[in-house]
Amino acid sequence: MKITDAKSFGNALRKRRKELGYTQSYISEFTGFSVSFLSDLENGKSTAELGKALYLASILGLDLTMEARG
Repeated sequence: MKITDAKSFGNALRKRRKELGYTQSYISEFTGFSVSFLSDLENGKSTAELGKALYLASILGLDLTMEARG
């Protein structure tokens, strides 16, 4: 899945979380992030903190790669 914005990033996180059978509440307990933060992130709210977002992707087993276009 190509990540082009906060919405597509959130969709990728939600999809992976559901594949793993995790609830937002479980992730919240495991990470200490609030359920509202997780919801905002999954819904593409662009004000989400990048460090937390990257950490969450990592614990869900997702690798992020940046490549130059063209």
